[in-house]
Amino acid sequence: MTLESDVSYLWDRYQDGLTAADATAEDAEILESFLSALESGDVRAAEKTGDDVTSWEANEWVKRGILLNFGLRATEPREHGGVTYYDVLPLRDTADLGERGTRNTPDGTVIRRGAYLGSDCIMMSPSFVNMGAHVGDGTLVDSCDTVGSCAQLGENVKLGANTLIGGVLEPIEDAPVVVEDGVSLGAGCRVTSGFRVGENSIVGENTLLTPRIPVYDLVEEEVLYGHLPAERRAFTRMVESSVGDHDLFEGGAYKPAVVATHVEEETLEATQREDALRE
Repeated sequence: MTLESDVSYLWDRYQDGLTAADATAEDAEILESFLSALESGDVRAAEKTGDDVTSWEANEWVKRGILLNFGLRATEPREHGGVTYYDVLPLRDTADLGERGTRNTPDGTVIRRGAYLGSDCIMMSPSFVNMGAHVGDGTLVDSCDTVGSCAQLGENVKLGANTLIGGVLEPIEDAPVVVEDGVSLGAGCRVTSGFRVGENSIVGENTLLTPRIPVYDLVEEEVLYGHLPAERRAFTRMVESSVGDHDLFEGGAYKPAVVATHVEEETLEATQREDALRE
C-alpha cells in the first residue's frame, strides 16, 4: 500500500469513530511516516499542474493526514528549552537544517512537525512555521512572521517582518495559500484564504491579499479575485464602496482594493536578495 492509501484508510476509520484512545501502534506509525514525508518534501499539500499561478491544486488526502495527526493524538506535556508546553505534536527536529545551510535564530523560531524547510533558508526570531507548510530554498522568514498550515512558499521568497501567511485549518479553507518563486512581500502583508501570488511579484507593505478583495490588474486591464499574476507590483488603494452615499458616511465610504502593475527596475533593485547572508 502507498502512504496515500494508508492515510485514506485511516481517515475512513476516523470518520467511523476511531479515537486517539483506540488508535494502534500501526496507526501511529502511519502518522509518523506521513509527517516524515512532509518534512522531507516528498509529500506536499498542493501541486502546480500547469504554467499559470491559477493551476495549483490541493492534495485533499494530505490535508486529511494533517487532521488525523490532531484527531488521533492525545495532548501531552512536552519539554523545550526548559519549558513545559502542551500539544498533540512535538516540535520539528532541526538537526537536518544546518547541513543544508538553513538557519533558525534562537529564542523564538518555532517549527512544528510536518513542516518542510529547504536549503539556505533563514528563519528569524520570533517566527512560526506550522504543520504541512512548505518553505522553498533560499526563502527568508523574517521576525514576527507566521507561515500557516499547508502554506506553499516557493524558492527565494522574501517575507517582510510581521507578515502573515494564512493556513487551511481554522478557519477551514479548501486550498492553501501559495506564494511562488521570487516573490517579495513587504512588511505587514497578509495573504489569506487560499490566495495565490504569482512568481517574481513584489507586494507593498501592509497589503491584504484575500479572495474577497479585488485585484485591479492594470497590465491586462481586468479585475481578478483570488490570485495575483506573475511579475506584478501590487499595492493597496481605496475604492468607492457600494454604501458610499449612505447618510452615516459623510464624504463617502470606501473599501480596500489591490492595484497591480508592471514591476519597475527601481522596484527590483529595492528588493534584491543579499547573497552574502547565505554564504
